[in-house]
Order: sequence, then C-alpha cells, then structure tokens
Amino acid sequence: MLFADWFRNVMIFGSVVGVILLLIILGVVSFYFRLYIQSVTTGAGIGIFDLLGMSFRKVNPRLIVRSKIMAVQAGIGEDTGLTSKALEAHFLAGGNVPQVVRALIAANKAKIIELTYREATAIDLAGRDVLEAVQTSVYPKVIDCPPRGSKRTSLDAVANNGIQLKVKVRVTVRANLQKLIGGATEETIIARVGEGIVSAIGSAKTHAEVLENPDMISKAVLSRRLDANTAFEIVSIDIADIDVGENIGARLQADQAEADTRVARARSEGKRAMAVAAERENLAEIENSKALLVAAEAQVPMAIAEAFSSGKLDIMQYYSLRNVQADTDMRKSIAVTTTNSSK
Repeated sequence: MLFADWFRNVMIFGSVVGVILLLIILGVVSFYFRLYIQSVTTGAGIGIFDLLGMSFRKVNPRLIVRSKIMAVQAGIGEDTGLTSKALEAHFLAGGNVPQVVRALIAANKAKIIELTYREATAIDLAGRDVLEAVQTSVYPKVIDCPPRGSKRTSLDAVANNGIQLKVKVRVTVRANLQKLIGGATEETIIARVGEGIVSAIGSAKTHAEVLENPDMISKAVLSRRLDANTAFEIVSIDIADIDVGENIGARLQADQAEADTRVARARSEGKRAMAVAAERENLAEIENSKALLVAAEAQVPMAIAEAFSSGKLDIMQYYSLRNVQADTDMRKSIAVTTTNSSK
C-alpha cells in the first residue's frame, strides 16, 4: 500500500515536470520555429541550431534574421561577405546591423556606388552614419558657408582697391565613401572654401571685377582642389549673395594719417621742450654772468682803497676815474631812454 502511494506520487510529480518541460520546449520551438520558417521561406539560410546558438551568444536572433532577410530580398548574397556570422560579429562589436544592411541596399539600388560589407561595417564602427553617407553620395548635400547659426553672417574679404565684399556661398558636396574613414569633415570644407574665397577676392584688382563676374570666385576656389583628404567631393560652389561693405583701404589710410599726425605732434612737442630747456639754460648762464659781474664790481672799491694805501693812486686820478664812470652811466641812461621811446 505504501509503495503504491509512493509510486503514484512520483508519477504525478513526473507528469507535472514533464508538462512544464514540454511547455517550455514548445514555447522555445514556436519562437525559433517562426524565425526558422521565415529564414527558410526567404532563402536567408539561417538554421534552427544557428538561432539557438545566437541566444547562447547573447545575440538578438530576430534582428539578425530580419537583417539577413532584407539583404537577401534586395539581391545581396553571401558572396559580398554578408553572412549570418558576419552580422553576428558586427552586432557583438557594437555596430548597428540594420543600418549597415540598409546602407548596402541603398548603394546596391543606386548602382553608381561601390560599397562592400567590410567598408560599411568599418564606417559604422567608426561612428559615422553609413546610411546618411550613402544617401549623401547619391543625393548631394548643400553646405552653407558660413554655416547657419554661426556668429558671422558672411565671408568678408577686401579687394586690392580697399573695398570690402561680403559673400555667402553654398557648397554642394557628395560623400566619398572610400575616404569617409579618416577624412576631414564638413568643418574642414567650410574652412577651406572660406580661405579660398578670401584669397580669390584679395587677388582681384577692384571689387567691380568681382561684382561683374562672381563666377571667377567659384572657378578660383574649385581649381584649388579643396576636397583633398576629406570625406566629401565638391560638386559645385555657388555664390548665393554678394554685397559691398566698407571702404577698408580709405579707413586704413585715415588711421595711418592720424597716426602720422600724432607722431609729428610728438616730435614737435619734443623739439619745443628742448628749445624751452635750452632757453632756460641760457637764462641761467646770463644770471650766473650777472652774479660774477656783481662780484667783480664789488672788488673795485677794495682795489681802489688798496691803491690809495700803496700810493699807486692819487686823489686827482681817483676823481678822473669817477668822472669817467659818471659819464659812462649817463651814456647808458640816455641809451635806455632812447630805446624805450622808439618802442
């Protein structure tokens, strides 16, 4: 009796476990079987064991199957390198598998672009939008120079006659898929085009030449091969707008004249200061001479007294000397009076 109860319990437990396992197997099989049927019916060539292996490798099997189906339906076979293993490897590397497949389909439909699976995955892993690159290669992209939203609204350049020209340019470019990895981006194209325009206008004799023939700017810029080592190929450079700015040459000449005037004023002020200093030095010399004269005149009475005491000068000679001095003082006063009256 006990054995019968134990056997019955074991059978019930086994039945429950079996049902659970059967449900799990049916769920797994139904999930992968659906993907397997899609793969078989579309010719994607992904087997049921490949789908199971993807789950163990933590690869999204639905994404791989759908991407492979898109490629097969578009006529891209495994001879191009687009296999399920390659798609899994790109997925595990962190790439965008559907984007790469769409880019290959777009390039294949365009029939003018040569893009291999290896190149597409390399572009995608490099951080570039490979689908946008293919679309830009098919439908050229227009780049504004200067770009919209920048602080400068135009490219400013000055002709040889000093007149400033303000130019807006539209550059039409096509993506160069072979140079997309390691090639310069739009910023380099904008910088080179701006440099070329400034150089072309600067080499013109007058601004009128540029206004009469704006295409001379485009021709001069295109001839310089500005798209070398970039991810784009310049299709055309079109002048969107050109305006006349300031007369930079006249303003520079005016500034130079003002600077020359200031230099001349500084030099004349220096000469005047030197002349004033020289005049003051002469006045000082005159005052010094007067002081020496006063000192010398102060010695005269002492010399006369010494001459009296030594007997070298008598009283008659002294009075004759005084008469000569009085006559000299009278002549000086007459000369000063005559000079003042003439003024």
